[in-house]
Amino acid sequence: YDSGRDGYIDLMELKLMMEKLGAPQTHLGLKNMIKEVDEDFDGKLSFRELEEDSGLLTLAKLSEIDVSIEGVKGAKNFFEAKVQALSSASKFEAEIKAEQDERKREEEERKHRRAAFRELKSAFTQ
Repeated sequence: YDSGRDGYIDLMELKLMMEKLGAPQTHLGLKNMIKEVDEDFDGKLSFRELEEDSGLLTLAKLSEIDVSIEGVKGAKNFFEAKVQALSSASKFEAEIKAEQDERKREEEERKHRRAAFRELKSAFTQ
């Protein structure tokens, strides 16, 4: 499964390995599996970390899911949440922009009134 031939199993290689073992996982599940077994915290698994007593296969069976159902649903939920967050952010930005525009308009109105007042005042002081 070490297609990179570097002595390590990375995320994509682990994904392929778990599929071949009949226990496909989501990317998040795979990352969690690596985190559980990765003793040197390099984000990939060495062959030493993959020994039978490492518990990777047991962990895979415990976290086994049906990717055809959960993977799609998980992605759908993620993207729906992302769209909602972006929509909320856009509404918030629009509100801020509207407030800024209102402040600019009020400031211009004040400047205009001051100029008109100065003009009127100068007419009385001459």
